[in-house]
Amino acid sequence: MFSKLAYSVFEESIKNYHQFDNVDQPISNPYPKDKFEHLLYHKNWIDTVQWHFEDIIRDPNIDPVVALTLKRRIDSSNQERTDMVEYIDSYFLQKYSTVKVKFEAKINSESPAWAFDRLSILALKIYHMHEEATRAEASQDHRDKCQLKLNILLEQRTDLSTAIDDLLADIENGDKFMKVYKQMKMYNDDELNPVLYQNKK
Repeated sequence: MFSKLAYSVFEESIKNYHQFDNVDQPISNPYPKDKFEHLLYHKNWIDTVQWHFEDIIRDPNIDPVVALTLKRRIDSSNQERTDMVEYIDSYFLQKYSTVKVKFEAKINSESPAWAFDRLSILALKIYHMHEEATRAEASQDHRDKCQLKLNILLEQRTDLSTAIDDLLADIENGDKFMKVYKQMKMYNDDELNPVLYQNKK
């Protein structure tokens, strides 16, 4: 099942990142470039680094110059994240390219890759909520509240994994079809962002 495979790769990526816990640690992808797992690992590594970018930038004492530099890195990371989602969808478009779509087939509200994107973020939430639920120096009340949240996240993982596997089965059987739209982000494009193209004059 694709969801189980994906989640195991996400967990591996998160574990490997936290051996260093450094946003500047280069990725060392253990999977060959022609494997689906390579895309999943790369995708989650981006998410994991960005998770920690978001922690750092919320430091109330952060130097404004450092914060601006970090904001630029977050913007770049967001674009890379979107690109990886599109690569993953390309994999599924190719995988199911010969499926005979049924006349009554319907489109899903999100593509498979965006569902995997949510699963990747969920893996990060579970990892960090587990940390909080077991943090020895935290109060018992804090740990108890985090455990309740963790239970909900684990339930969400089950539901999302089932939904992903059902979606892929429906696509494979021709009951649903993929239609992928490029995200067409505008804020990073100097031809589309007014602030950027006005500065080029």
